[in-house]
Amino acid sequence: MPSNKSVSDAPITQFVNCKILKDHKLQKEDLWVREGVILNPEKLFFDEKGSADIQVDCQGSIIAPGFIDVQINGGYGIDFSLATDDVKGGVTLVAKKVLEHGVTSFCPTLVTSPPDIYHKVLPKIQFTEGGPTGAGVLGVHLEGPFISQEKKGAHPEQHLRSFQTRGFQELLETYGSLENVAIVTLAPELPQSSEVIDELTRRHVTVSLGHSVANLSQAELAVQNGASFITHLFNAMLPFHHRDPGIVGLLTSDKIPSGRTVFYGMIADGIHTNPAALRIAHRAHAKGLVLVTDAITAMGLPPGRHTLGQQVIEIDGLNAYVAGTKTLSGSIATMDMCVRHFLQAAGCTVEAALEAASLHPAQLLGITNRKGMLQYGTDADFVLLDDQLNVRATYIAGKQVWNKRF
Repeated sequence: MPSNKSVSDAPITQFVNCKILKDHKLQKEDLWVREGVILNPEKLFFDEKGSADIQVDCQGSIIAPGFIDVQINGGYGIDFSLATDDVKGGVTLVAKKVLEHGVTSFCPTLVTSPPDIYHKVLPKIQFTEGGPTGAGVLGVHLEGPFISQEKKGAHPEQHLRSFQTRGFQELLETYGSLENVAIVTLAPELPQSSEVIDELTRRHVTVSLGHSVANLSQAELAVQNGASFITHLFNAMLPFHHRDPGIVGLLTSDKIPSGRTVFYGMIADGIHTNPAALRIAHRAHAKGLVLVTDAITAMGLPPGRHTLGQQVIEIDGLNAYVAGTKTLSGSIATMDMCVRHFLQAAGCTVEAALEAASLHPAQLLGITNRKGMLQYGTDADFVLLDDQLNVRATYIAGKQVWNKRF
């Protein structure tokens, strides 16, 4: 045992001169880390008589929990919906690149595809812990093919499917396995969707409502059956109407089971959602807002033609369209861009903007015991930012995995 009565020989790192996002507030205090976990300094001092081995001067930076992106289709030339010869290598490349944007874990997202794509790709995208090689993988997000034809967006119509004939078995045969799956986006108005939502929830898969023409009653029933997320709110769903607000109405519904929270994704890229709509959603249900990039292959690449699953996508400025149309198809935004835009557009606090990219997605996935917070005992995955929320450095398990070189 070490002479200072510490329970471990592992070095203790103390991050000083920083503002930590903790208990919904930025607080001036130090952050202590050992063996990849955040320490309680009082327990360290009084119980173990321990002290820091390494001290890191954060130079006034904000320390926030690492960002979690639960909807990202690819980036940097990689399309998660393609069955390439090196699916794992593609995921690793994106995982490495997103570190510079403060993302410490993510859900690789597959858009509507034929069954053989799922059968080939899903076994190769496994849950992984983050580290120097890249952000951690929290499970796959399957967006489709069980969605509405009317609100398919950029999803290829020929590959859409329904549960009508075989219910949950149809979903299982389409995907091949749910072993590596964290989230499934589906349209709750499809026949037998209640049975499917119930079974997915029982298997601890998060169910999201999206690409749908569901009315509010259908959406409420889906939540009562276990659905807990809305895929890119306002996009690919019926517009809000005062007599039937549709899925959007879930934000203020009084039919949500006690103790449950409905979360909703927002693509805060300045294109998918008008700033007024961002403000409406945030002011109606701030605790449920989850920032997502919905980024596609072209994130980090120059303008031109790229792929998204079975579709060809054309990048025009900051817009990503299905080639030859004006149908939006994902974004090319990074998570730190979304955080900054959301802060400005919503007029919210810095704390709220940061929690929408960290705490809320962790709550959605039920992993706040490890991720999304800087509480004692949680993983030391965090991001250092300046006061304008530009990323200075990214840490996973207390180790620096990326830093901005001045």
